[in-house]
Amino acid sequence: MSRRSAVGALTVALATALVASGCGAGPVGAGKEAELTVSTTTAIIADLVRNVGGDRVDVTSVVPHHGDPHSYEPSPGDAARVARSDLVFSNGLLLEEPGIMKMIHTNAPKATPKVPISEKLEQYGGSVIKLKEDLGLDVLWLGWAVEGEVAGDGSQVRTTATKLEGPGALHVYLTDTLGTPQSYIDSTDGFDEKDSFTLPPEAHTHVNWVFSAPGTYRLTVEGQTETLDGKKTPAGSGTLTFVVGGATAPQGATVLDGGHADVAVNAQTRTVQVRSDDPATGRRTHHPAGSVVLSVPDRAKESVPKEETYRFLGRPGADIWVLPQAVIGKHVHGEMDPHAWEDVANAEAYVRRIEAELIKADPKGRAAYERNAARYLKRLAALDDEVARKLATVPRDKRKLITTHDAFGYLAHAYGMEVAGFVVPVPSREPSAAEIAALRATIRAKKVPAVFLEPNLAARADVLRRVAEDEGVGICTIYGDSFDDKVHDYVAMMRHNANELARCLGREGSGAR
Repeated sequence: MSRRSAVGALTVALATALVASGCGAGPVGAGKEAELTVSTTTAIIADLVRNVGGDRVDVTSVVPHHGDPHSYEPSPGDAARVARSDLVFSNGLLLEEPGIMKMIHTNAPKATPKVPISEKLEQYGGSVIKLKEDLGLDVLWLGWAVEGEVAGDGSQVRTTATKLEGPGALHVYLTDTLGTPQSYIDSTDGFDEKDSFTLPPEAHTHVNWVFSAPGTYRLTVEGQTETLDGKKTPAGSGTLTFVVGGATAPQGATVLDGGHADVAVNAQTRTVQVRSDDPATGRRTHHPAGSVVLSVPDRAKESVPKEETYRFLGRPGADIWVLPQAVIGKHVHGEMDPHAWEDVANAEAYVRRIEAELIKADPKGRAAYERNAARYLKRLAALDDEVARKLATVPRDKRKLITTHDAFGYLAHAYGMEVAGFVVPVPSREPSAAEIAALRATIRAKKVPAVFLEPNLAARADVLRRVAEDEGVGICTIYGDSFDDKVHDYVAMMRHNANELARCLGREGSGAR
């Protein structure tokens, strides 16, 4: 079978266990005799740079080995290292937490090239695909988004709540990868500059919306662009209407009560809109903020968690109505899937881009970089063929992936697999019986022989593990965007993934537990 003969489809995503989005970072490079000091954002990119740069580069990753680029907060030491860098590589496509990129643009010397590798991948023989998210929640999944171009490196768009009318309080907060809430909007003490947050251009993020009482609410928000030099420009305002806990929507109103939607600030047109995706067609519609009603039905009623960190929501056990965050952690991303390296052919494109940028920064090293890149590309070509041949041994009806992270679209697309689902967390609550039943039904209907846990997310995959055990299917490991103490480099990561997929889905071995 050709490695490009089948396209994996993201078909079902399951809102169940508490898991985290994980990404990796890594080690250092050549040492004091290096010609270039290079910073990267992740360990995977650092490994690729090291293979091309050899002894001529000293490579350091901003995000530590077991860190998560979706949520990592840079330290003063990170800023100091970036400030000494001759070249900075990031993944791009909004993989990295915005604070990381702001730190890079603020601290790297102005003349230092800052290269988001995946954003020109096609020019170097790679390809990018759209990020598909279908989390299967039974209520509206409402996030925040920024649209429209904003001039200037590191520019952000700030969204601020300015007014709320309604029978109770509103909280908008994010749950980080450790389960700690971070407040964005809190109406209980009025609104001020604290009731705001920033996103980079063309970004989207997930949040929790919590209402303390049933009824109709009207929330007014304003947008503002902010550049690194302190310039601020208004980006529009709008009022959002929510009907909570059985409240009646105005007659004739367009009501959004399920699927995926975002409150979107368009910095170019200076408008606030609600954009929604049709679950059947995927077609996106933009609605002026005042023209739609956002439904928070009685089935969204939850209780305030008992943990002290959630006391800002009210007394433990009190009723609240929740549109959940759906994916734990600061999961800021754009339209395109940033996990391009899961297709080895794309890793080859990363290498070609890295080679070109190293030569630009250090022309005297051209021969060494070309020699190292040629050797490593040959190794990657062999790896690509190895992965394709190994996965071709899996029976076609068994090429189904259920994982702990939505990071495997490229692997499925390239090697004829299907992403049958990924377990996503609903913060602050246990998965419902219906959600667990949906997970069981998917495993049975797809006849999935095994599920896959990423090592850095395994501690939060209790529900997936328990259901897999109950259903008698294997529990195996797969690496998405981080290394660990057993796997330290890209080639080893992809080889492990291919072997583990073939073993567990093809039942080549007995260790699928």
